[in-house]
Amino acid sequence: MNKYLEKLFSPSIINQLKIPNRIIMAPMTRSKSPNSIPGKDVALYYAKRAENGVGLIITEGTTVDTPNASDDINIPTFHGNDSLEGWSMVVDHVHDAGGLIFPQIWHQGTLRRADTTWNSDFPSWGPSGLASKNKKVSEPMSLIEIEQTIDAFAEAIYQARELNFDGVEIHGAHGYLLDQFFWESTNIRDDEWGGLAIEERTEFSEAIIKKARKAVGNDYPIIFRFSQWKQQDFDHKMAKNELELGAFLNNLSNAGIDAFHCSQRRFWNNEFDGSNLNLAGWAKKLTNKPSITVGSIGLTEDFIETFQGKESKPTDISNLLERLYVNEYDFVAIGRALISNPDWPKLVKNEEFEKIKIFTPKDLEELL
Repeated sequence: MNKYLEKLFSPSIINQLKIPNRIIMAPMTRSKSPNSIPGKDVALYYAKRAENGVGLIITEGTTVDTPNASDDINIPTFHGNDSLEGWSMVVDHVHDAGGLIFPQIWHQGTLRRADTTWNSDFPSWGPSGLASKNKKVSEPMSLIEIEQTIDAFAEAIYQARELNFDGVEIHGAHGYLLDQFFWESTNIRDDEWGGLAIEERTEFSEAIIKKARKAVGNDYPIIFRFSQWKQQDFDHKMAKNELELGAFLNNLSNAGIDAFHCSQRRFWNNEFDGSNLNLAGWAKKLTNKPSITVGSIGLTEDFIETFQGKESKPTDISNLLERLYVNEYDFVAIGRALISNPDWPKLVKNEEFEKIKIFTPKDLEELL
């Protein structure tokens, strides 16, 4: 095995949790949990990736206990006895397969499509009731609604520990609720939950993190996923330079985040002019916390093309591995390539790259 693959398959640590290699299964919404309850097929789906050498699995987004967190009755929830029992089964299967697993905790905010989900007559929540710039879909969240949502996230994170998950990831990316508080176009509040500077708009996520830390203690791993781009604006940069990004990330880091999952559409793109570092590279440099890179790893097309019906062919990962080797980032999150290739880690480890299958949108139809 060459030195680059040796690094990929070397152990690393988040908080005090030893992860056997640098491969993480990225969270991917599958909508295969009828009535929002994960079943045995979900458990087997994740366990299969653990059996094949994924170092850490991060589940699909699973929603918190507010009436309006989800837009799909087939997206799993992270509350209620039936759903939590389902997640307990998932954890047991992954642990029996020798794996580690975190749930991703999520609220869709004003991106929720109310007509396709539970409580369709209940309004969606967002800091200013906006789904994007000047697109109002509801009234701004009240102070009580903000506190209820903070409590819901903290409770979900507490339940994750009680269910024996190895840690959690908080979903703060892609234009959903937490990201709507970060984004100047969707957070125009003039109270403590808003602000003109990016670091002022972290208050909502900081409150969630701090309350969760009180519930689970300091030794329970918590990852935070964030993105510059939004579903509503693929080219947006929330932080225009490294100074703004540092102010933003260090607020979250100081509140109690252990690692940052840095979502890009294409991991190989540099984040700011004048530096070759990608988003995960900057997150690690600015916070001195472990970082996870993600975005079209091992594939020719990004996930937006997937939704347009395009296939993604396997592609060379030497640039990914070279950057991992020099510690630009600590982990790599694999998404669609793991859907079509549950054995992706084994194929890469054995350098059987020719056996890696093309990803096609048809692969999303079943849990395999």
